[in-house]
Amino acid sequence: MARYLGPVCKLCRREGTKLYLKGERCYTDKCSVTRRPYPPGQHGQGRIKLSEYGLRLREKQKMRRIYGLLEMQFAGYYKQASSLKGRTGEEMLGLIERRLDNIVHRMGFAASRAQGRQLVRHNHVLVNGKRINIPSYRVMPNDKVSIREKSNKVAFIQAALAGAESRPQPTWLEVDKEKLTGTFKGMPVRDELNEPMVREQYVVEYYSR
Repeated sequence: MARYLGPVCKLCRREGTKLYLKGERCYTDKCSVTRRPYPPGQHGQGRIKLSEYGLRLREKQKMRRIYGLLEMQFAGYYKQASSLKGRTGEEMLGLIERRLDNIVHRMGFAASRAQGRQLVRHNHVLVNGKRINIPSYRVMPNDKVSIREKSNKVAFIQAALAGAESRPQPTWLEVDKEKLTGTFKGMPVRDELNEPMVREQYVVEYYSR
């Protein structure tokens, strides 16, 4: 599977906001968006005026980059969401938030979604006691997610847990940080998905044009 291997700080600068792709660094003064709050490239400091299409494209790109998805994967989530009852944008967000790599990050076991993906791919994560190494695995209500006992001492897991103390814990997740286990209690709450802020309606409008 292809994936982006370039400098992720450029992605944040391109979107003009913090996407929190580097974990704890994004909360410090070292963050590239703080130091250079303009798009990358030779003409980054020029005046940019976006069209209606440009606004929707940028919002789509921003949301896709936040979750670390390729275009085909992201469009697939839109297609699934459009076939569900309810608001397409919120349904799409809910589907993406239920990815295992995202749940591992939300529970505080990983400092970023990329780190959560690495934990899953390297067989450190269990779902209901069964080892799962597929980052896109869809977690269901009442599923229990945990870190393997042999992996409890992995340094960056402990560092991620320490950093997560300063961030709000989603109400739809229940976490025992001492045992490194958590329960996905129910569907994600839209009002708690605003860091970074996403405007999913623009994404729906982009794909439905």
